[in-house]
Amino acid sequence: MSQKVCMFVWNHFTNDARVLRECTALSEAGYEVDLIAIHDWKQPNMAKREKRNENFNLIRVNNRLKILGVANRVKRIAMRNIVTKAASVLFAALALWQAPIVTLILLALFSMLIVKKIRQNLSRSYIASQMIYHGLKRNYSIYHSNDLNTLPQGVLCSKILTFKRKKLIYDSHEIQTSRTGYNSKWYGIAENFYLKFVDVTIHENHTRAAYHEKLYGTYPEVLHNYPFVQRPELNDSVNMHELLGLPKDEPILLYQGGIQIGRGLEKIVEAVPMFKRGTMVFIGDGKQKPSLQKRVIELGLEDKIRFIDKIPVEQLLHYTRNAYLGFQVLNNICYNHYSASSNKLFEYMMCGIPVVACSFPEIKKVVEGNQTGICIDSHSPESIAEGVNFLLDNPDVHQQMKENCFTARHKYNWDVEKENFLKIYKKCNYAV
Repeated sequence: MSQKVCMFVWNHFTNDARVLRECTALSEAGYEVDLIAIHDWKQPNMAKREKRNENFNLIRVNNRLKILGVANRVKRIAMRNIVTKAASVLFAALALWQAPIVTLILLALFSMLIVKKIRQNLSRSYIASQMIYHGLKRNYSIYHSNDLNTLPQGVLCSKILTFKRKKLIYDSHEIQTSRTGYNSKWYGIAENFYLKFVDVTIHENHTRAAYHEKLYGTYPEVLHNYPFVQRPELNDSVNMHELLGLPKDEPILLYQGGIQIGRGLEKIVEAVPMFKRGTMVFIGDGKQKPSLQKRVIELGLEDKIRFIDKIPVEQLLHYTRNAYLGFQVLNNICYNHYSASSNKLFEYMMCGIPVVACSFPEIKKVVEGNQTGICIDSHSPESIAEGVNFLLDNPDVHQQMKENCFTARHKYNWDVEKENFLKIYKKCNYAV
């Protein structure tokens, strides 16, 4: 009889290529996999149940309370108690300064902040409770938590709320204690506590595994985030030159992925005036996109920089293949960035696209070790421009790097890596 796996992921599961690869590999190996993700009420066409294949089912839980009255009652209670008492203190203090208008503004902002925080926590607790509910509905043999935000659900289902303890895998895609937006010491405290219940921990590369060992004393299994082998150069379904109205011989200089702080994107924009030729194209969305677009206008670079909205992951490489070179220029703002070997690096490789990349250990090891691009100082627009201009000025070197990408993609791919993934299960007596 096949083993049942319950996997948790804290997203809508629309563009999570890594989790898709893992679930597919397990289901094809004979495991019965239920993936529990989050529904988006703002997208009414998003299915709450999907059968991806015979052994792989997707369950999306609600991401807002159905009974809005509950939230409203909590809001009124919060306003009467916490906010009212705190507001009284603020009002008394500020009144001494004879600033009633400022007082009213501060009170309003403070009230909004408190209520918003309460509602956020309610929403997260509601989502987590539904995940736990579905995680206990079937007799699963293995629980698999992706990242720290689903590890409590995995612990409760596998060790606490069950008569017989089950195996728990913690698949950490990031450095949870040193990443943008995760600056509280409580993340480290929580991770250290929950790890006591984990049977197997997985990290994305050896730099991150060594960091984990330094923090917690154990060296996790390593599972690289490599894509499937693809040959998008054989498909001409997307012509970005026509799409953007560019001449056929215009080099497209591409960044694809989340447009977020810490990815060196503002440095690329500042470097563009120093590029000898080419059009810079950003594909993706994110919080930094509006400010980046504003900066482009401030510098008068609208003709040299274009933006394309996020492309579905299954279509993306047909856009990527049009590029002359790709960028992966993370900035060293946290250990999570410094230790990264992100998926886009290998997506460029799949398309035969040489890269201009940061000189961080995992990325440098791939780029320089396989001669698939140029490593530069990602904090320096001048260094970025040097790398771009070198590839523009040396077409023979560029062509050789392109061929090296096609060779390297047979090494850095999921067809190879998934065998390591299945071995992790089998090593721990998770054989089908």
